Amino acid sequence: MPHRLNDQNAAARLAGLLDSAMDAIVTVDESEKIVLYNRAAERIFGWSSAEAVGRPLDLLIPARFRDAHVDHVQRFGATGVTSRRMSGSTVVYGLRKDGEEFPVDASISQLEAPEGRLFTVILRDVTERVRAETEQARLAARLAGLLDSAMDGIVTVDDHQRIVMYNRAAERIFGWPQTHVMGQSLDILLPPRFRHSHFRYLKRYGESGASSRRMGADMVIYGLRSSGEEFPMDASISQLQTSEGRLFTVILRDVTERVRAQDDLAAFAKQSIAIREQEKSRVARELHDELAQSLAVIKIDTMWLEANMSEDVEDCARKVHGMLNMIDDAVASTRRIAADLRPLVLDDLGLMPAIEWLAQGFQERWGIACELEEDQDIEMDEPYATAVFRIVQESLVNVAKHADAKRVVVSVREVDGGVRLKVRDDGKGFDPKAPRKAASLGLAGLRERAHLLKGSVVIHSQLGQGTTIDAFIPIREGEDA
Repeated sequence: MPHRLNDQNAAARLAGLLDSAMDAIVTVDESEKIVLYNRAAERIFGWSSAEAVGRPLDLLIPARFRDAHVDHVQRFGATGVTSRRMSGSTVVYGLRKDGEEFPVDASISQLEAPEGRLFTVILRDVTERVRAETEQARLAARLAGLLDSAMDGIVTVDDHQRIVMYNRAAERIFGWPQTHVMGQSLDILLPPRFRHSHFRYLKRYGESGASSRRMGADMVIYGLRSSGEEFPMDASISQLQTSEGRLFTVILRDVTERVRAQDDLAAFAKQSIAIREQEKSRVARELHDELAQSLAVIKIDTMWLEANMSEDVEDCARKVHGMLNMIDDAVASTRRIAADLRPLVLDDLGLMPAIEWLAQGFQERWGIACELEEDQDIEMDEPYATAVFRIVQESLVNVAKHADAKRVVVSVREVDGGVRLKVRDDGKGFDPKAPRKAASLGLAGLRERAHLLKGSVVIHSQLGQGTTIDAFIPIREGEDA
């Protein structure tokens, strides 16, 4: 009798333990009939113990998994292994009373009992965990998509400056594919002369605790392409403390074109100042050499005429005739100097007659055929008219100096929103990607003139196939340009 009481007490304690367990516990016999089903199983599956015990395990398994589950249990029984985790790398699903499928973590064990082999499954509803993992994977995929669609390069390194993230824009900027740089030192993207200072910068920045800051401040920082070419870039850095350690993320932009444009602009401004001073000197010299000397001679002749009025009339007439010729020359010189400074025809007759005058003078001076394709009714206010005139003028000067051309076509057309002008020559052409000569700023000057009026200039050229300068100047009526 005491032995039976002890067995009953042990069974009661076991039942109490099973019913207090947080995980569902389901035991089946060799025919896969449910023989044990605790309260956690009632809560998870929705079936009461009275409804579940004695029924096939299929009650708790979605129809599409039942055959596979039977095979799994049979193979497990044949192995003789005491217990193992179910599912491996796949997700196991249960079936609630209301027909809802849900993911579970499960382990299975087997025990030889007097009444035969028993299989016990301990399982946990992981719906929330799987939902969170799915959401995390979705967010990670979205973040990866955003990073890869970013226009700027994004590079993340760990505390040891090993690259752990590298987006497509970074591939395009640096030239290295992602597979090549992942796990490598950040040194692969930095010119050798900057590597040590960059390491010290990251160390100081990490110690500062600042969340983000712009790198470089007033200085230009440089990256290194896979080809070995150094290039300037704008960059900002941020740091984040994670469970894996501190991560540093650099967002960078290749500013090669911007720096080149700034250098060109600075050189153009410097040369413009020099040209302006040279022009002042030229005008002063011509005024001195031509007008001043002519006026001095006229003054001397006038003084002579005053002193000799009563003498030989023929001598006086010859002197007066010479003075008139001298005055004509002085007037002609004055007009030429004024025309060089600003053609009066531009103010008096308008843009198109001024361009015709310019083309005719170019043809006569350089012996290069110059054809015009124009809209005669184009009218525009300042500063647009002067800008178009000067772009044509400087383009023709470039042709005369560099193109070795026999024919030039100047096209000026009114288009929607502005004026488009083209200057095409049949000269020797050049490679637009080749380094610019130090003293050659003509093309930079054209771009700058157009840029000041929010326009654009595109140069098309190939060696042996001539050059086309294509400019667009937007016209904004009533705007203070």
